[in-house]
Amino acid sequence: MSAKQINKRKFLKLGLAGTCSICALTSGLPLWSASPVPEKGLGKFSREAMFYTPTAKGMKCLICPNECKIKPEENGDCRTRYHKDDKLYTIAYGNPCAVHVDPIEKKPLYHFLPQSKAFSIATAGCNLACLNCQNWEISQSSPLDTRNYDLMPENVVENAKQNNCRSIAYTYSDPVAFYEYTYDTAKIARLKGIKNVIVSAGYINKEPLRELAQYIDAANIDLKSFSNEVYEMLNAGTLQPVLDTLKYLKDAGVWLEITNLIVPNWTDDQEMIKKMCGWLAENGFVDTPLHFSRFHPQYKLAQLPATPRKTLEKAREIALAEGLSYIYIGNLPGTGAENTYCPACKNLLIERKGFTILKNEIINGKCPECFSPVSGVWE
Repeated sequence: MSAKQINKRKFLKLGLAGTCSICALTSGLPLWSASPVPEKGLGKFSREAMFYTPTAKGMKCLICPNECKIKPEENGDCRTRYHKDDKLYTIAYGNPCAVHVDPIEKKPLYHFLPQSKAFSIATAGCNLACLNCQNWEISQSSPLDTRNYDLMPENVVENAKQNNCRSIAYTYSDPVAFYEYTYDTAKIARLKGIKNVIVSAGYINKEPLRELAQYIDAANIDLKSFSNEVYEMLNAGTLQPVLDTLKYLKDAGVWLEITNLIVPNWTDDQEMIKKMCGWLAENGFVDTPLHFSRFHPQYKLAQLPATPRKTLEKAREIALAEGLSYIYIGNLPGTGAENTYCPACKNLLIERKGFTILKNEIINGKCPECFSPVSGVWE
C-alpha cells in the first residue's frame, strides 16, 4: 500500500455488514443473495482490467492519473486492481456493497429529469483518499473487505427497470474505481433506454474517460478545490486532471453539474472560490449548475466545525457575481438556495424542499414568464 493511502478500517467484516447497506426495494423485486467475503486475491466475478500495460516494475494501470505500478499479488491505490499471473484484474465487478433507489436530486442533479428515480450502485474502493470522505467506510476499503451482493450488469439494468428508474447512477465511492463494471452496465442500459449517471471526483485519464463518456448521459463532478496544494493534502490528488474532465464532458455533450464541498480551513478561502468561479465562467460553464455543499465533521476531519451558513451564502454571492447562472447550496435547508430561478427575470422556477420538488414551472425547457431557455434535460 502506498504512503498516501489511508489505512483500511478493519471493522468492515462479516459481523458488521450493515455499514454497506442494501436498500428496501420495491415489493415484489427479488433480493439477490450476499456473496461470501473472499479472504485474498481475486473476487468471485473478477475479470481482466481495461487500460493497463506491463512495465519492469509491475503492471501499470492507466485508468487514472495515479498510474499505479502494481507488483504481483498486490493491489493498486484504489484497492480494486490486482496483479496476478502477468495480468491486471478488477476485483470490483458484479459485487456492489451499496444499492439504493434514490431521487435524482440526491446526486445532486437538479437540472436532469427532475423528480425521477436513479438506481444507484457502488462497490468498495476509490482512487482518492479524501480526509473528509462521507463514505469512507466503503471508499477506503477493498471489495474483499465488504459484504457484497451478486449483481451483474444485466441484473442492474433489469432491477432499474423493475423499480421504474429512469437512470442508473454509479456513485457513493467513485465509478473510476469500478470502471469496468460501470462501463459494461452503461452499455447495456443505453440499449435498454435507461440513462446513465456518474457521480465522481473526475480523477480519470483521458482515454478511459473518452471510452466511458459515450455511454454517459449526465454527471456530477466533485471539484474539491481550486488549489493543487489543497488537492494533494486533502484528497491525495491533483487539480488539472479534474479540470480536463470537466472540459471533456462538456464538449462531449454530457449533461454536467458540479459540486464544491466547502470545508472550513481547507476550501473556504474566498479568493480561491472567486478564482474557481472565474475559471468556470471563462471556460464555458456559465450555465452549468454549481452546488456549494456544507461540510459536516466526519472521518479524519471530525474535529472541524460544520461550514457556517454565512460562508456558503458568501460563496454563492461570489459565484453569481462572476456570472454563473445556477448556484445552489446543499446540505443546508432553509436558505432558499435549493430552488431554481430564471437567470434572466429571477422568476422562481423550481421550488424544492430537500430532495422533493414542491413545484416546477418550467415549460418546454423555458421560463413561463420571460420565455428564456433554462439549461437542463427536462424530459
